[in-house]
Amino acid sequence: MTWHHLCAAAKLSEGEPLGFWVGERRIALYKVDDDVFATDDVCSHAFALLSTGFLEGHVIECPLHGAMFDVRDGKCRSSAYRDIEAFKVEIRDGEVFVQLDGGAALKTAGDGGADVEL
Repeated sequence: MTWHHLCAAAKLSEGEPLGFWVGERRIALYKVDDDVFATDDVCSHAFALLSTGFLEGHVIECPLHGAMFDVRDGKCRSSAYRDIEAFKVEIRDGEVFVQLDGGAALKTAGDGGADVEL
């Protein structure tokens, strides 16, 4: 299992998604009701960053396509678009870590570089 440090938990604001690079992959973080969730940051329909979308409750809406995804599990809640991946999140000593590999429903992601905020 590989865990990637993304940011201090205090940097996250309720209802305001935040995007990050982890190697070659874009990840979005969401704070909802004091819980933190992570998904792919790119819409499954076409290239658009979900971290620039509209978060209402546990649902993120793509800013370009209107597709809606549940940040808890990545399931598409509208249209016929594909689901996105959701990732395990841990808060350790006030810092946010995301697991990109080793999860039952998760695909392995390459770690091609340093973790960088978008």
